Amino acid sequence: MAGRARRHRRVTDRTTDRATGRGTVWPMTERYTHGHHPAVLANHSARTAQNSAAFLLGHLRTGQRLLDVGCGPGTITVDLAALLEPGEVVGVDNVASVLDGARALAAERGQPNVRFEQADAYALPYDDGSFDVVYAHQVLQHVARPVELLRELYRVLRSGGLVAVRDADYGTMIHAPDDARLHRWLELYHTVARGNGGEPDAGRYLRAWVTEAGFVDELTTASSWCYAEPSATQAWGTQWASRVSEGSFADAAVSTGAATRAELDEIAGAWRQWAAHPTAFFAFIHGEVLARKP
Repeated sequence: MAGRARRHRRVTDRTTDRATGRGTVWPMTERYTHGHHPAVLANHSARTAQNSAAFLLGHLRTGQRLLDVGCGPGTITVDLAALLEPGEVVGVDNVASVLDGARALAAERGQPNVRFEQADAYALPYDDGSFDVVYAHQVLQHVARPVELLRELYRVLRSGGLVAVRDADYGTMIHAPDDARLHRWLELYHTVARGNGGEPDAGRYLRAWVTEAGFVDELTTASSWCYAEPSATQAWGTQWASRVSEGSFADAAVSTGAATRAELDEIAGAWRQWAAHPTAFFAFIHGEVLARKP
């Protein structure tokens, strides 16, 4: 496609090691840790522009063209389209079946200025400078080459365009009442996610990655998600019980020898017990970065 310059792409992503500060080469492959279990999609479908992109909303202008990378079921994407109308919003994901649900949601809401396409975020099918804004929510934690991916977002942005990225930091997750099985879950999640090529503590590294990718005028913030209301703790705990025992996370943990099915069943039980506790509490922070293409 015309204009598809590749000067920002590299075969591997050689940069500073996220933990040690030493130079390293990140792996070429990755696997989405969460998978697309119904519990995952249900959780992601609760995301809105307000609860997942608040750090971006004040910087948007009607009529802009926005790309949502890793849009999943499209709930945030459709919200953004409503805010930018008559501007155009494009949501991309690498899983076709997820996009079917996103298209259905857009049709249900009667949102005409949004479309969804299957695409590889490392090689987007758009010309250089195609978008005013590129947004990626909970994406960079799952990729093996975050700086390379950010360089591709840089490519499709116009000069002066805005990138907005937000990712969880699993290392900040806290819970009460205390349960050793949930501490084990968090340790196991880090093991599985990193084995899949990702970085579960991505929130703290976004600023460094965005800067290395060439963006300027970065504004870094943090926000939290907290689960303390009974309906919220029930939903959060129940979906994690399912993901630990049935989904892609469980399959990866067992196939790599990181855990046994029996241990995962114990952890799932801990999540259900936590979800039903009258004073259950769970919270963690997200790193958020806004930056511009020079």
